[in-house]
Amino acid sequence: MKINRLFGIIYLLLDNDTMTAKELSEYFEVSTRTIYRDIESLSEINIPIYMSKGKNGGIRLLDHYKFDKSLLTDEEQNQILFSLQGIHQLQGNTNDIYEKLKNIFSKDDTSWFEVDFSVWGHSNVHKANFEIIKNSIINKTIIEFCYFNSYGKHSQRKVEPYKLCFKYNSWYLYGIDSDKNTERFFKLMRMKNVKATNESFEKTVPVPIKREEHAPKMIQLVLQIDKELSYRVYDEFDEADIQISENKDFIVTTEYPFTDWIYGYILSFGEHIKVLAPEMIKNEIINKLKNNLNQYF
Repeated sequence: MKINRLFGIIYLLLDNDTMTAKELSEYFEVSTRTIYRDIESLSEINIPIYMSKGKNGGIRLLDHYKFDKSLLTDEEQNQILFSLQGIHQLQGNTNDIYEKLKNIFSKDDTSWFEVDFSVWGHSNVHKANFEIIKNSIINKTIIEFCYFNSYGKHSQRKVEPYKLCFKYNSWYLYGIDSDKNTERFFKLMRMKNVKATNESFEKTVPVPIKREEHAPKMIQLVLQIDKELSYRVYDEFDEADIQISENKDFIVTTEYPFTDWIYGYILSFGEHIKVLAPEMIKNEIINKLKNNLNQYF
């Protein structure tokens, strides 16, 4: 991210002559302190950049400065372009920089690489929520939303948002639950009616996130899943964990966090799954199915 921002600063200054630290911080959605550190980093690699004070002051490059693309290897040029494509999907304000770099690097064909973080069938709502959360993290404002757990139960939450995390195939929000005063991960797809508030907060949680401090105990499961659900099996489990039984059903041996989520996940397979081990999980699933059945009698 930083190297992309450094090159972005160079090309913005080449186009705009002079810009303030505030303008650059708003463009890249970082603090002015971060911009000042970036200017120092550029100076350290002999980029002729300087800052001036006063009414017409700001950050600028020396006149007649030309960027030497030979400073980067071909692989480094590709990495910058591919990273900018990914960032463009999240921020939406890097396309001009991407096009300029592509021309300067003489890269005509980058069409084989595409990043798309949108969600099938939920793209507009998901994108709107993503923007609200992103802006709240940057502006340090508390957000409110309705959160659904794996059983479909919902609760109203107020959260201090700290970081958006992409894990496997889902986005998560890491923040502090204001009511419980605990650090939590919230899956974005389960967050509904996301709203920004006018309440601000001070960032006190250490970054980067130490996930191991919040990691739940793991439990090994042995599952028998009908062959009809092959699309889910190969989407959701590692191939090394999958075996084929004599009747062509799947026997999956895997590990998952030992939380209440695990029961909702197993039940999401409906009648197409059977827990073979451990016995305690199998018995709990039986009890939940019995309780569910009692709702109809």
